[in-house]
Amino acid sequence: MTERMHDDTTGKQSGVGSGFAAVQLAKALTASMASTDPATRERARMRVASWEQVLGHLFARSADYGSRTPIDSVPAWATLEVVRGGFATGHLLAGGPLQPYEQQLLERISAAGGATERLALNTYFLTDAGMAELLAWLHADHYDVQVPEEGALLAVAWLAANGHGDAAGDIVEAIAPYLSTLRFYPVPGDRPHHFGARVHVQDVGAVRRQIAAIRPNRGVAAQKLAAEAWAPLHDRAIALFADTLGDDFWPCQRRPPDWSTRATALLADYALLYAAGDVPSKYRKRGSHYVQLHDFLRQGAASFDTFTSRELGRLRHILKCSIDKRGMPFAPSSLAYRRRQLDAVRAPLHKDIARIVERRLEAYPAAEGLDNTEPLRQPVSVEESSAAVPPGTAIPRQIARKIERCLNETTDLLVRRGLIASGDVLAGVLPQMTASLRSLGIADPALRGLYAAVYRAFRRRRSLLLLNLQSQVRIDELPWVAAIDRLRDQNLPSRTAARQALEATALLALESFPHAILPNKLVRELGALAASAGIDMPLVDELAADIFMGEFSPKFLEAAQLAGTLLRGSLYAAYYGIDYDAIARLDRARPSTGAVGWPWRSKPTGPDFAGLCAMRAGVAPGSWRPATNGMIIEQQQILTTQNLAALIVRLDLREALQGRLQDMARSCFKWICARHQMRLDDWHGQLIRVKNTAYAWRQMVFFLSLLPAQEVQAFLGWAGECQARLPQEWQRRFRPALEGLEMAADGAVPDDKSCLLGWSKDRHWLMD
Repeated sequence: MTERMHDDTTGKQSGVGSGFAAVQLAKALTASMASTDPATRERARMRVASWEQVLGHLFARSADYGSRTPIDSVPAWATLEVVRGGFATGHLLAGGPLQPYEQQLLERISAAGGATERLALNTYFLTDAGMAELLAWLHADHYDVQVPEEGALLAVAWLAANGHGDAAGDIVEAIAPYLSTLRFYPVPGDRPHHFGARVHVQDVGAVRRQIAAIRPNRGVAAQKLAAEAWAPLHDRAIALFADTLGDDFWPCQRRPPDWSTRATALLADYALLYAAGDVPSKYRKRGSHYVQLHDFLRQGAASFDTFTSRELGRLRHILKCSIDKRGMPFAPSSLAYRRRQLDAVRAPLHKDIARIVERRLEAYPAAEGLDNTEPLRQPVSVEESSAAVPPGTAIPRQIARKIERCLNETTDLLVRRGLIASGDVLAGVLPQMTASLRSLGIADPALRGLYAAVYRAFRRRRSLLLLNLQSQVRIDELPWVAAIDRLRDQNLPSRTAARQALEATALLALESFPHAILPNKLVRELGALAASAGIDMPLVDELAADIFMGEFSPKFLEAAQLAGTLLRGSLYAAYYGIDYDAIARLDRARPSTGAVGWPWRSKPTGPDFAGLCAMRAGVAPGSWRPATNGMIIEQQQILTTQNLAALIVRLDLREALQGRLQDMARSCFKWICARHQMRLDDWHGQLIRVKNTAYAWRQMVFFLSLLPAQEVQAFLGWAGECQARLPQEWQRRFRPALEGLEMAADGAVPDDKSCLLGWSKDRHWLMD
């Protein structure tokens, strides 16, 4: 359950308070002042400006946060800037200052007098010359759509040229009020797009920006400075005092004739380095051997007579430590030691190699991935080399790993290579594949490419904070997409391809990340694939406990009833004490508003899904407390299985998973045990760990429920052996959960203390 806001009494609107926004503003202000990196400070300043806009709207009550149209006079299809928590700043991503390419377009066309610049550009593309230019871009696939609005006039041009003038006119009528503020034309390009089954984690532009952001490592820079500048001075100081040693290894027993001259020259060299200001910590830390030796040198340059016995003893200890470690200064052993140090720090810096890789990436289109990244990972050539980076320098692993993020490959291979490391990352790459599948029903190749480009841009939109069971804007609500959809041929091959992609993605997510529930982003992408495949699948989002309003939409009950067809009489039903027959009798048409009603709603006339969840949680609905809401939401997750049953039933995946379920269950258990061997002192971090533990445990129980009884017993034996190898305290604390699972495997219902849940009104028994 995502924790996003705290209740307060200031700036309330639709149940949304200003506390969360104020905290985010404070964090951004702190970051903008604390960082020494200019780029980081600039990003923080941009966040400050965004959160100032959000708070301004809250206090002025000029935004209806929680609505799908939070900003007055801005249609639902317009792409708003959305910051953390789903808050719209009011800034429109297709608006704002003119981009460089727009300035170039303005210089090329003659804008009508008195017209605003953006209106002039939009109007130009509605002329015969402008529409001809759009059609040329469209058929050559030489354009880019960064936000969905930028595809509108491309759609108008295609429709008008292909005998669909009325549809083109409807689009123009819908966007006409915004022609002076928003871009409805694309970014000109010179390379075709890549749409297909292979995907990339980041496009070339994003990878290039990441590599460009590589800065010198301060630790490496300090080591380099110490080895090249400070260490030679230290060796000279050791050598000076070594010349004063007596037969008993006590310093300052004799004074060579040129000793004072050499000491004075060395002190002058020290002074120059100290004056430069960049002093490694060990050469300025009081009490360190280096600082003490410098002080002794300054004292001895005047006279040895001022040294006390204690000081001579300390000096003798410093000399002995240095000579024992490296040998006498400038002896072969000492010189070899210093050479190794210099070789280690004189390797090319990552920032210098990054500049070379950045220049290599400039040759590729920024908005695409690469089918082959090998040329980018080749050693530095003679032409690319410099004094800082000699020819033949290998690309460091850290930079090569960043390059791999723009590789076009199958999702399965990207998961195996660790480039897709979570469900969230998997969700981020799916629009590339879904865009191609969603466009398969469009016959014309140019229009198909436009739809795919708009779809990918639409999927980059951030979700708004919504209340009262409202849904996020759908792509078919964009007027230009709706017009294209009417031309779609709902052919069987495209549905088959979408179903295959949906099955493969679902299996990949479940197998690769079995311990984690499907993140909301991934749920939405799977929903888009299901729509393309023509499959009615009740996929449900993870709800936020702090804004839960006490009701579930009908699809939650549908998901729970669907789960009953798979789990009735199973280990899962026994462990969580679920009566799926009773759930099957609930009415999906009845609004799910809680058993005793909410303060602003009438009391329902009979049992409903939210009321059942509250009853199972042992709490009364109607509270704004996140913990209480979290307990209700958790029961919903238990009853619906949070999309596991929906995917397996609707896609008939049970047979495909059968040979993998045991390993998936074991992976969940190992994840739980490993996470709880990590020390966490942060209270909030412990809460999140408990919640994620309950998720992993629930998924594990679900997977076990699809296995034969003998395999469940084999798992329990294995889990007991795993536990026996862990610390006694953990074994004692976690034993009730395993005992509850053993009871359920024997057909009994575990008691409350043996059923592992993630939310509790009191301190959780898994907390340290």
